[in-house]
Amino acid sequence: MRNHLINKITDIAKYDKRIMLITGDLGFGVIDKFQNQFSNRYINVGIAEQNMAAVAAGLALEGNTVFIYSIGNFPTLRCIEQIRNDICYHNANVKILAVGCGFAYGTLGMTHHATEDLSIMRALPNMKIFTPCDSVSAEAIAEDICNIEGPCFVRLERGGEKSVFSSKEKFELGELKELREGDTIAIIAIGTIVNEALKAAELLQKDNKMISVYSVYSLKPINTEQILEIAKKHKYIITIEEHQIVGGLGSTIAEIIAENNTKAKLIRLGLQNEFTSVVGNQEYLRTVYQLDSEFIIDIIRSLEND
Repeated sequence: MRNHLINKITDIAKYDKRIMLITGDLGFGVIDKFQNQFSNRYINVGIAEQNMAAVAAGLALEGNTVFIYSIGNFPTLRCIEQIRNDICYHNANVKILAVGCGFAYGTLGMTHHATEDLSIMRALPNMKIFTPCDSVSAEAIAEDICNIEGPCFVRLERGGEKSVFSSKEKFELGELKELREGDTIAIIAIGTIVNEALKAAELLQKDNKMISVYSVYSLKPINTEQILEIAKKHKYIITIEEHQIVGGLGSTIAEIIAENNTKAKLIRLGLQNEFTSVVGNQEYLRTVYQLDSEFIIDIIRSLEND
């Protein structure tokens, strides 16, 4: 995912000379192609992420399209004041690439579990939020954010993710991609955790239970009318995110269906307003915090008695 996105940005930079890339002394190997081809448009600011965001804002206000790249919470939570005051307030053309979000860096502990970034970025005026679930959607996002004037946040994982879409898939800003069509229950997922939803839906189909599954392309903006159509069609909506349930995907859907008085019942899966206290790989942490396919299946089966 991250390699495909950076490679696509590098390809676009061949004809868009405004594009610059700034890193915080990491990403080597991933960003080599850009650095080698455009050394005069690449800056390593060192381990100084707040400075990285401020420098990016200044360069953007001089007419450049500036990408900043770092891992997990470093380009977001650590830089929140600079993002708010320097980037978003001025609607500066800065694109924040955060790699290893959610539990992707699970073995490094809570400080590297990026599980509040969506809610914080979502609260900022002018900020747009993109959430690829595979390499195809990541490449599409690279093209979109290069054409959007203003701040964008792209929530990436580490790489090697399972493909969800074919190479010919087309995406629209705010769109929820329908991956499976069902009837009573819809799962809306964000990021690569959509694979857990797909696995659950596939297993439930063997019991003649048809579950709709949607993947979120951009969290902000998001297609309100499409969500209302999903709410109209289904009795239950289950949101799943590798993130706190406060302020992220679940909150977004809750706000929309509450403000429009829909009858669909919402169930939000994610961290339940708690810090992670366990370390382990991403798959293990999804099991610990009840975000895996088995727990999704248990939730859906429990609805049969509702």
